[in-house]
Amino acid sequence: MKLYGRYLKIQLKSQLQHKASFLMLLFGQFLATFTSFLGVYFMMHRFYKVADFTLSEVLLNFSIVSFAFATAELFARGFDSFAQIISNGEFDRMLVRPKNLFIQILGSRMEFSRIGRLIQAVLLFIWAVTNSTINWTPAKILTVLFMWFGATIVFASLFLLYASLCFFTLEGLEFINILTDGGREFGQYPFSIYGEIVLTFLTFIVPLALVQYYPLLYLTDRSNQIYLMFLPLIATLFIFPVYGFWRFALKHYQSTGS
Repeated sequence: MKLYGRYLKIQLKSQLQHKASFLMLLFGQFLATFTSFLGVYFMMHRFYKVADFTLSEVLLNFSIVSFAFATAELFARGFDSFAQIISNGEFDRMLVRPKNLFIQILGSRMEFSRIGRLIQAVLLFIWAVTNSTINWTPAKILTVLFMWFGATIVFASLFLLYASLCFFTLEGLEFINILTDGGREFGQYPFSIYGEIVLTFLTFIVPLALVQYYPLLYLTDRSNQIYLMFLPLIATLFIFPVYGFWRFALKHYQSTGS
């Protein structure tokens, strides 16, 4: 963790060397997801409800998923850009350094401009909470924290899965974006609206529904089953098979020769 802290400090100092550029990037990230919010707002303004979920409930869900995805991008961006690390030979240099390989990749790239997305998610969350009819209890506050933590781990695990596949393909496989960026975009609405097949896939294969749809049912009093609040913590177990695949792929790595 001391090494990771030093990476964090170096990356932050590097990106703050050009403060005006950094602030514009931060503002750009804020605006980039603001257009997604406008899409949700105008659709809900026209149809009022989607699958019986109101605007404030959808935006509550939207803000939690956006905050989690931005957190994962902020700290796990190194795995999301792993194809470049392999193709330019940087990974070969990492292998000969006497330091933890996992930490080196995590520290290779951190996107502090994603703070712009975090700010927007917090503002949306405050608006959604103040305009919702949810009766907030300690259990529901914990549910929100579990949703954020679980979704962050699941998105970070998907970045790790993407990086693992790069050992075999060298180039990044764009279909993973269906689960990463697509998970963020589709996750703006409760996953149940996409049909039973999608909901089943996102429950038992890639557990995005465990960190979004099911705990949302508990938050909005559509279910009083308290076990739903703990499903995001169960979803974090997804990282173990993904990490196992990472270890398997690492053993089969052959240098690009670049």
